[in-house]
Amino acid sequence: MSTPTDAAAAAAGSATVMTYREAITAALDDAMAADDVVLLMGEDVGADGGVFKTNSGLIEKYGPERVRNTPICENGFLGVALGMSLVGMRPIVEIMFADFLPSAGDALVNQLPKYRFMSGGQTAVPVTVRIIGGATGRFGAQHSATGESWFMHLPGLRVVTASSPGAAYSVLRAAVDHQNPVLFYEHKGLYGRKGPVVRGETAEIGKAAVLRPGGDVTIVATLLMVERALQAADELAQLGIEAEIIDLRWLRPLDLRTLRASVEKTGRILVVEEQVHAAGWGATIISELTISGIVWASAPRRVSLPDDLPMPYTPPLEDEILPSVGAIVAEAKASVG
Repeated sequence: MSTPTDAAAAAAGSATVMTYREAITAALDDAMAADDVVLLMGEDVGADGGVFKTNSGLIEKYGPERVRNTPICENGFLGVALGMSLVGMRPIVEIMFADFLPSAGDALVNQLPKYRFMSGGQTAVPVTVRIIGGATGRFGAQHSATGESWFMHLPGLRVVTASSPGAAYSVLRAAVDHQNPVLFYEHKGLYGRKGPVVRGETAEIGKAAVLRPGGDVTIVATLLMVERALQAADELAQLGIEAEIIDLRWLRPLDLRTLRASVEKTGRILVVEEQVHAAGWGATIISELTISGIVWASAPRRVSLPDDLPMPYTPPLEDEILPSVGAIVAEAKASVG
């Protein structure tokens, strides 16, 4: 599924159709070609091309000095990446599954986000952490988290998500160019999706994308849930309900200006998250908009994961607890009344 923005780019002849996986590989390739201080490191990123084949062909092109396999020690190699960044390099670190992020807790909480501040601004920390997350792959409780809101509380970190091939390319390029550490979340359930990609395009830092205009209800989503929100919008349109779909993209910093402009028009919001709602970006958006004085036409709503259930392994149960197109349609209808 392509977004209206993607379709416009394709119509203009400025884009190449790629899969989400190919878009990530292209972004890595172009970033490494543009600057020889950019390198890739992580578990099995070399000759294997990454466990999800997002790095295929890079070691052949750039060699083992710039495409480095690491031991299974996330905290250790993120610490190495910090050291590399302090001497002028721009490491991109791949975390095989988002569920493994807590293994790098010290680097992510105490080191990467604080080092520039603690140095009095004498050094930048341009480290990009690519994090592979999400369900639909039947990987069970320990390999299916998105993890997207886990590190939103940390000043100094930038947190971003990619929901389409075009976004995956342009947002990853922006992350690699950034002078601060960026957590870049990609979704394993999207790797086979196709869409137009504009090579050389760099996304605007901290900017959400309005993918479909509408005046009845604002639906905000990330990652795979953007695709489902767009599908729900098609069904809602047949019922006479026009939903405005916003791909949040940046969780830190949040694009509250774009969100507020949409909600001032619709008076309603529905957040769609592949995560627990409590303490996440959806709760933060609802809180910030309410504090800013939004007058709601109806109470804010959400579709998210259950609060007290790890991701099941069995396919029917995994499908049951994930936010579905039907659940999004039902909540949007209830919001509009």
